[in-house]
Amino acid sequence: MPPRRPPPHGRTGLPSRRQLMEFIRAAGGELQTREIAQAFNVGGDQRHALRKLLRDLRSEGELEGRPPRRHAIAGKPPAIMPVTVEEVDEDGDLIARPLDEIFGELRIRLPHHALERPVPGPGDRLLVKNFRQQDGTFEGRVIRVLPKTSREVIGVVERAGDGFRLRPADRKAKHEYRLRADKIEVAIGDLVRAHVLPGWRQDIPHAEAVENLGRPDDPRSISLMTAVEADLPMVFPDKALELAEQAEPVTLEGRTDLRHLELVTIDGEDARDFDDAVHAVPDPDPKNPGGFLITVAIADVAHYVRPDDALDQEAKKRGNSVYFPDRVIPMLPEKLSNDLCSLRPHEDRACVACVLSIDGQGEIRRWKFLRGVMNSRARLTYTVVEAAHLGDPEAVSLDVRQPVERLFQAYALLRAARDRRGAMDLDVPERKVLFNENGRPAGFKARERLQSHQLIEEFMIAANVAAASELEGRKAPCLFRVHDKPDALKLAALADYMRELGLPWGKNVARPGDFTRLISRIEDEASRQIVSQLVLRSQAQAVYHPDNIGHFGLNLRRYAHFTSPIRRYSDLVVHRALISALSLGDGGLSKYEEGEALYELGSHLSSTERRAMVAERTAYERFVALFMQDQVGTRFEAMVASVQRFGLFVSLLDSGAEGLVHVGGLGRDDWVHDEARHALVGRFSGEVYALGDRVTVELEEIDQLGGRISFRLLEHQPGPASIAAAREWASGKKRRSRLTSGRAGRGNGGNKGRRRF
Repeated sequence: MPPRRPPPHGRTGLPSRRQLMEFIRAAGGELQTREIAQAFNVGGDQRHALRKLLRDLRSEGELEGRPPRRHAIAGKPPAIMPVTVEEVDEDGDLIARPLDEIFGELRIRLPHHALERPVPGPGDRLLVKNFRQQDGTFEGRVIRVLPKTSREVIGVVERAGDGFRLRPADRKAKHEYRLRADKIEVAIGDLVRAHVLPGWRQDIPHAEAVENLGRPDDPRSISLMTAVEADLPMVFPDKALELAEQAEPVTLEGRTDLRHLELVTIDGEDARDFDDAVHAVPDPDPKNPGGFLITVAIADVAHYVRPDDALDQEAKKRGNSVYFPDRVIPMLPEKLSNDLCSLRPHEDRACVACVLSIDGQGEIRRWKFLRGVMNSRARLTYTVVEAAHLGDPEAVSLDVRQPVERLFQAYALLRAARDRRGAMDLDVPERKVLFNENGRPAGFKARERLQSHQLIEEFMIAANVAAASELEGRKAPCLFRVHDKPDALKLAALADYMRELGLPWGKNVARPGDFTRLISRIEDEASRQIVSQLVLRSQAQAVYHPDNIGHFGLNLRRYAHFTSPIRRYSDLVVHRALISALSLGDGGLSKYEEGEALYELGSHLSSTERRAMVAERTAYERFVALFMQDQVGTRFEAMVASVQRFGLFVSLLDSGAEGLVHVGGLGRDDWVHDEARHALVGRFSGEVYALGDRVTVELEEIDQLGGRISFRLLEHQPGPASIAAAREWASGKKRRSRLTSGRAGRGNGGNKGRRRF
């Protein structure tokens, strides 16, 4: 039995995780629970806490337990230990390293044939059982996947005595860190990425600086900081990059030659990955008068990204590309996303094409899918195509003028069919950041929704419907894009609220088109946007799922994402399903992308989509805060966009920037949050602030790091919601007064009731 040693630093009482690990490691062998308790002078109720701490460390693989109640950290790897996956080798095996740095350069191989689906990827933490091989190496078997923990933090360096502390940029962070900066040079005010150090359960948490990201007010730091916070992969594994570099253009062998078609791509001005091209001609079939043949050609990503290879593992992990105001974090390496898979003009490219026949009413008659080689006639933008459609003869070259006009003729039919079907079309404008020549935000602009945008949207929806219908008809695996019906209680509450405002909102608003028609009757643009937001909040979240329940928002029975495999892994899965179901060659679904694994994959991709949306919104808010940091004290006209118990979120009318007017700035009163009427009501004054009210505010404070803006209320112009809520509150107050007359408290009794409320 090893000799007992005094506890580290001369401390007694329940040790922290770090102190306990250091003590057992220093003992050089095994210790019993009672020996640890005696060394740290742990007694009484703390004995139970010590045993729990030891159990936790054993369950996490940090300690190896041996009867009777012995605990050890051996110099050799314990039989069970936690590891982090580093890479996937050329055989598909995982290479992992121990979490505990005491084991140095030890690497453990996890054979691919023993891995359960979904296969873990680089960065995942696992609990494994180790087996020493005859050649001295180690193989492992996965016991379970450990929950992901935040081991990194982004923050600003501040002075703390004679050292540093780190103030996290994450607005949800609950504490600061004592910062160790031994490996890199940092200065007060720098934005750094740091690794959270283990242990320190009872002291202030510690972190070690590993990367200096620059200054918080440097625009180049904003997206990088947000990406690291969201745990978005920034660098591709070497093996994935190697596979991408080895990729070569396809030949015609086994493919249909589509190079004679006048296919064109239509994207935004700043787009670099072109994953869809379109073409339309009148249908020559005499049985289809007024109809069109539409070809939607999509990049054949499945040809280059094969199931379970290094590219596939990384793409699946990312789930989708992430679009920040100033950069893109792609799902695929640039050699594929911007080169071989991008349908660049005048270059032969591999594609999976959907050829649709629509009738004179815009209804889909039939479709077919094929694998081909195409050559885009032109790289067009939405604004250029819109100008050409509106009659500008110089907008596009003569050779694509007629193809563009035919696209609009086919679009008119699809749009008419959509209107008859009754899809949801909400007035919720998106805004983009404008940058100056120095890369700093110079303003904001609402994204235009041109007819050319809607043209591409309708062509893509038609192809997505065909893909889902083809796979469902063949009873083949499919990852549908499903959107459930909204909750009936939410709709009832929304209808009551609309009727109180005197807005045309009937009891039978249940279909997607009903929302669109009713919103279109609201004349005031600001009110229309507010109602659109409320309708959006009442809807269910669209997700990826193998079981088809239809898409409520589009009012479609079958729908799947097929048209963007460069930036969405879900679309790549649908491509593989079509390749397998239609025998279109190599690159189809693997056996690990069917059955139960498809449910898990759908859940994962829905999660990565939400992660990307949150990160994109956070980055936008930080750019807004950076732009406005020099405007403290400026007055703005705004509208109440959201009402919470702690205050009002207001949206500036000129830029759309949002910030908070705290409830403490609304005057001396007890403010009641009337959730049903989206209002704050002064309990004693009867004053009401509600959704849609116009206000004048003054910019009071900017938290650029957190992307938060605070305003001070100057003027208030009540809107219909405020007036209705005030009327209802006054009526209720009279009723309460009659019920409680003659029973008023004396002295400060009223104040007691006020405090309880």
